[in-house]
Amino acid sequence: MEGKISLYEIVKIVKKRMFLILSCLLLVVAVTWAISYFFITPQYDANAQILINQKVVQDQQLSTQDIQTNLQLINTYTVIIKSPVILSIVIERLKLNITPDLLMEKIAMSSEQNSQVLNISVKDISQKKAVSIANMTAEVFQEKISELMNVDNVTILSPATVKNKEKPIIPNIPLNLAIATFLGFIIGVSISLLIEFLDTTVKTEKDVQDIMNFPLLGLISPISTKRVKKNKGQTVKGEREVV
Repeated sequence: MEGKISLYEIVKIVKKRMFLILSCLLLVVAVTWAISYFFITPQYDANAQILINQKVVQDQQLSTQDIQTNLQLINTYTVIIKSPVILSIVIERLKLNITPDLLMEKIAMSSEQNSQVLNISVKDISQKKAVSIANMTAEVFQEKISELMNVDNVTILSPATVKNKEKPIIPNIPLNLAIATFLGFIIGVSISLLIEFLDTTVKTEKDVQDIMNFPLLGLISPISTKRVKKNKGQTVKGEREVV
């Protein structure tokens, strides 16, 4: 085959090697499903939301500057929530057999742009445990922030709850299978193209023309040998017919 290959030739190769391509696709999908189902430990997600607000005195309203100040404090609060000062108390109250550093890896913080709502997300192999950690982290932070920064502007907006029939976020089997289907097809096509490129046998007149680099002057039609029935049931072998 030439160094360059046309789209038409690729389509022909795909049709020719369809069995190989489908075999690769099914193999990759089967392996991905087995790994996702049997080897990856399911993890659940629990979310608690806290509101960063300003303690309002009677007949006093929040100004734009107060809101901007609260938004700037969110980054500071994110660091404090994941600090050993807070997590050590969470571990003690929930009697967790884990270090603050390992617990920190389970917790993720996020907030919407220009929003005073801070989301505490916890991942764990147990949904109930993830819910407990998220809620306890929010409660401890609400208690300790007044001591750490001499402020009282944190409110638990939405505690985490246990949901029935909650599906784990890891592994995402439908997504994994979709990616495996795409990769399996790509692998199958790549192997098919590689086989065609490595195949140096001459099969068609185009292969001859490509190898010899000469134009074709003519073609010889295939010649077949048949048994021709004669009268009285006799047969004659070796007669040739030009197709």
